[in-house]
Amino acid sequence: MGSGFEWVAIVMFVLFLFLILSGYPVAFSFAGTAIVFGAIGLALDAFDLNILRLLPNRWFGAMSDFTLLAIPFFVFMGAIFEKSGLAEQLLETIGLLMGPVRGGLALAVVFVGTLLAAATGVVAATVIVMGLLALPIMVKYGYDNRLSTGVITASGTLAQLIPPSLVLVVLSQQVGVSVGDLFLGALIPGLLLAGLYALYVVFVAIIRPHHAPALPEEARTLKGRALIRRSMISVVPPLVLIFAVLGSIFTGTATPTESGAVGAFGACVLAFLNHNFTWSIVKQAARSTANITTLVLMILFCSSLFSVVFDNLGGQQFATQLLTDLPGGYWGFIIVANIAIFLLGINLEFLEISFIALPIFIPAAIALDVDLVWFTVMVAINLNMAFISPPVGFSLFYLQSVAPPEVPTLDIHKGAIPFMGMQAIGLIIVMLVPSTVLWLVNLADK
Repeated sequence: MGSGFEWVAIVMFVLFLFLILSGYPVAFSFAGTAIVFGAIGLALDAFDLNILRLLPNRWFGAMSDFTLLAIPFFVFMGAIFEKSGLAEQLLETIGLLMGPVRGGLALAVVFVGTLLAAATGVVAATVIVMGLLALPIMVKYGYDNRLSTGVITASGTLAQLIPPSLVLVVLSQQVGVSVGDLFLGALIPGLLLAGLYALYVVFVAIIRPHHAPALPEEARTLKGRALIRRSMISVVPPLVLIFAVLGSIFTGTATPTESGAVGAFGACVLAFLNHNFTWSIVKQAARSTANITTLVLMILFCSSLFSVVFDNLGGQQFATQLLTDLPGGYWGFIIVANIAIFLLGINLEFLEISFIALPIFIPAAIALDVDLVWFTVMVAINLNMAFISPPVGFSLFYLQSVAPPEVPTLDIHKGAIPFMGMQAIGLIIVMLVPSTVLWLVNLADK
């Protein structure tokens, strides 16, 4: 069924892209186009209605996937960090520790962005928290607006890549590889990007000292033992929790879901010890978690319907054939896939990319014998770059929503460009040196 009617699947996919790019809700776009084109296929005798009987099994299988339980746990852990003030204290303390160094506040943003990425796994929360806390301070002490906004959006977007990234959990479910392997594979590339951001900050601080001044003496309110004590209270406990959660996953002591549950509980304990654990905070964190989890599941269900119709109309077979026959073979596919993911990522959220693009690319990747862990980590890096790309990168809008009036929107967009360059360098390194992804994965398998 469906042979010779691939054009129906192509029109279906084009109309679907038009709907989501016009701002129509993704889940409804998936379901609506599937129903309409399923009916068209039925009228043309190109669609087998009995195939829809597979859907309940698919949905039940998705709901039974233990890995997906990691999503609410990690989101709740990050929400508690954000809403209880733990993230704020962490950023303030690291800022005081690095303040005496030229460019120290920007380096503190990179360091804290990396830590918050490992604690929250959600880009919007990380960018907004750092935008609210760090940007006004950097503006106050004379930092260049473009450097300040660029380092915040780039570092905050590391939550797309550094474990326990929500993106990696969703990609794992779509690609069919172990989320533990993805976490291991993404760790070195994530730290590589953070290192490139830090090097860029140091470079700017050397050639343009007035763009990244040291924190003035009067702003360093804590010194000596007081600063050490503050560090022990505000920095060490979150670090211990993050390393414990990730360490248990990497060593195989616990699954990502089990580690996420421990992390969520640990964040609550830290908030309680910090005297900032209230019922209001728990309700806010639970609401954020419910919103994100429900969104993931709704898109998952609707995309399954879309996938069944698209595949039965011959669309998947046509796409796989097209991608495997690209000029350049293996590398032609890698280059085209990266370009397509980047272009889609400029306008679409990572959830939409995961449910739209990955089901099309993965069969071709398997046919060309592409390592799926390496390919998926490249996708995550690419989404990082798309998320901060002007003029419509999502992280730019997150920061715009909380930026002080003295920071123009144009500076936010221009500030992202050098960090996009750092991300492109990181992507090329990972593309040319697959061991940056696979070394830890292979080490864990031994």
